[in-house]
Amino acid sequence: PQQRSSSADMLSVSLRDCEAWQSEGLPLSTASNEACKMYDATLTQYVTWRNDTSLGGIEGCISKLQAADPNFVMGHVIASGLELIGTGRSVLLDDQLASAVRKTVELSKTQSITERERLHVSAMEMFSKGCFPKACVLWDEILLDHPTDLLALKFAHDTYFYIGHQTEMRDSVARVLPHWKPHMPLYSYLKGIYSFGLLETKLYDQAEKIAKEGLALTPGDAWAVHAVSHVHEMRAEVEKGLKFMEQTENNWKVNLFKAVRLAPDSR
Repeated sequence: PQQRSSSADMLSVSLRDCEAWQSEGLPLSTASNEACKMYDATLTQYVTWRNDTSLGGIEGCISKLQAADPNFVMGHVIASGLELIGTGRSVLLDDQLASAVRKTVELSKTQSITERERLHVSAMEMFSKGCFPKACVLWDEILLDHPTDLLALKFAHDTYFYIGHQTEMRDSVARVLPHWKPHMPLYSYLKGIYSFGLLETKLYDQAEKIAKEGLALTPGDAWAVHAVSHVHEMRAEVEKGLKFMEQTENNWKVNLFKAVRLAPDSR
């Protein structure tokens, strides 16, 4: 298998079906290959901070995923989880989201699913209730036995960031890195994620080194660019930072989520 392309067009790569997820030790409890592929497409866009318009973006992929298998528990986990992690909606104020979370929990009790998937449901439910540290504990529990579960890793990473747990944010990635191999899909993006944890714990030299390793593999990794830009900021390297941003602009400006924050003239 080849490294996942950094292009926004994921039609050129092979999205993982039921058998592929099973072979990676991350079985998904659905018989629908389309649901598995759209789960992969949604996860990929979340990790890479890109919308694949050829597949309808994240929203389009979630719609296709749920149409392919309305009772696919992990499909509901990633759909509701992304709404929650985005922090723009709350179950306290949004009845539709609250209902979606309840449905996910109910499905998990009636479906035959794996323990890993059950922990995912519990973590999402804890997050929805505002129990962020508990949600992180559950995601890290998943990673103990399934260190290549990128959804658990990314949800934990983002949540540790929200609650200001910089050391845990760094170490949750550091613990799983030895279990990842360069051929695995989205491998290079772990370097960008890890570099941000190093940056937040003031390990600037290591953060820059790891981020640039990721950029050497995937120049369009906006999270790695983001880490390097902050390293220059923290060192007060204004000219070096501006030069770096200008030199890499063609790689990150297509990123729909981070282009505004990365633009040198943005505030």
